[in-house]
Amino acid sequence: MIYTQEVNAMCPIAQGVNHGAAPIPEEAKWVQAKEVKDISGFTHGIGWCAPQQGCCKLTLNVKDGIIQEALVETIGCSGMTHSAAMAAEILPGRTILEALNTDLVCDAINTAMRELFLQIAYGRSQSAFSEGGLAIGAGLEDLGKGLRSQVGTMYGTLKKGPRYLEMAEGYVTGIALDEDDLIIGYQFVNLGKMADFIKAGLTPNEAWEKAKGQYGRVADAVRIVDPRKE
Repeated sequence: MIYTQEVNAMCPIAQGVNHGAAPIPEEAKWVQAKEVKDISGFTHGIGWCAPQQGCCKLTLNVKDGIIQEALVETIGCSGMTHSAAMAAEILPGRTILEALNTDLVCDAINTAMRELFLQIAYGRSQSAFSEGGLAIGAGLEDLGKGLRSQVGTMYGTLKKGPRYLEMAEGYVTGIALDEDDLIIGYQFVNLGKMADFIKAGLTPNEAWEKAKGQYGRVADAVRIVDPRKE
């Protein structure tokens, strides 16, 4: 250890109060985190790239400092999906410190990792008060049946008004309008369920019909329009 001449010339003074790190909540325990292995938690982080043309939602399940589970969801950038494929291979098995200093290829994914690290390191994880934390595989629960990301895609213009294109329930096939042309509901197809039905042996047309659903006052609609064509 090298000290400057000014420090060497100082007289020693004892350190007084030193209670160590403030405890943070981790999986229903209060932990004084001093090393990477002291960190456990399940949480999410959102990141964006420099031109802000795409974003990433990163979900990690960390046990004793090691990433056991990673879910990478991206939107808005085609290149980011390929980066996410690499990140899903890179992240499990690394410590959160390694992951923070690993090139995850895409700037949005790197930013998500940074934001997520801050949450976990400060005890703001979603499993902070869950005894034993969340089981490995909890990340998939966000996706629901069919294991597809929940995506909302809406479009609107001043001249022609709004268009619902994709809701959490699935791909929107029709918008229900009342007599004043106001939206009162929508019809959709859950593409994840549809794919599962086809894999189970149904024909595409049968799967399409079985995966259909609706929300709102569709039965009261004066007309239903295709948001992609009308």
